[in-house]
Amino acid sequence: MNLDYLKAFYTTVNCNSISKASKLLHITQPALSMQIQHLENELNATLLIRSNKGVELTEEGKIVFDHAESMLSLEKSILKNLNELKKDKQLLNICACKYIGEYVLPCSIYTFKEIHPDIDVKLNVDNTTQIISKILNHEINLGVIAGINEIEDIISTPILSDKIVLITKEENIDIKSAADILRIPIILSEYDLDDSSILNLKLSKCGLSVSDLNIILTSNSPESIKSVVMSGKGFAFLPKITVKKELRKNLLKEIPIDDIDMSFKYYFAQRNDYVLQMHEQIFNSFITSKKRCFCY
Repeated sequence: MNLDYLKAFYTTVNCNSISKASKLLHITQPALSMQIQHLENELNATLLIRSNKGVELTEEGKIVFDHAESMLSLEKSILKNLNELKKDKQLLNICACKYIGEYVLPCSIYTFKEIHPDIDVKLNVDNTTQIISKILNHEINLGVIAGINEIEDIISTPILSDKIVLITKEENIDIKSAADILRIPIILSEYDLDDSSILNLKLSKCGLSVSDLNIILTSNSPESIKSVVMSGKGFAFLPKITVKKELRKNLLKEIPIDDIDMSFKYYFAQRNDYVLQMHEQIFNSFITSKKRCFCY
């Protein structure tokens, strides 16, 4: 049964006038009459007798009218409860660095939503430098950053360990030390061009920098970088979480470099003067627990 038609009928009976009911419902008289006619057709019954004195209920109309109030009241209650539920929902804004934001957090957020359906989550992706800047400038309250944990005015909690790996399509590559990587063609993530990038920091411990590499292409897309490498066109440095599937399927090979420690961590970050709201505390506890269910 169409509740709009039922409401048109119920209002008309209460007003005892199609003209008064149409004004109350903000529709034309012909449209109101048509809705009542549709309801009568649905029920295969005549509900109203129209006259110059107004409207009069038929026996069938009395039955429908007796139930109409409770049905419309139930509809109103349902809509009210749904609106209250929407108001009760809280929005969690998270800004995560590209690699963990695209490859790891989506599964976690899906699991989190299953446990906490009353908390909506909005995930944005940026680079670590920008996320730190946004936190300090009060543009965002929470972020997930990579590699850097000692930042003034920011509290950081480790949530996941990772490492930068050198990947290739080729077999039996004779690369063992940091010096060997200077002679190979590199497809580089544009995020690694930053002096504060993890790769740059790791290379600096060997007296090298990203600018020393033989860079043939830069890209902001890990997928495009992997595609080029899998076609045999070069080598790339990427966090291992972004290439785990390809390594498992033997589509890419990891080249170990003995004299560089490429391990790092991802951190949950917030300003040290910011007090987490309840829904943010819930997410913080979840993301640092075994329930987090990261994608790999």
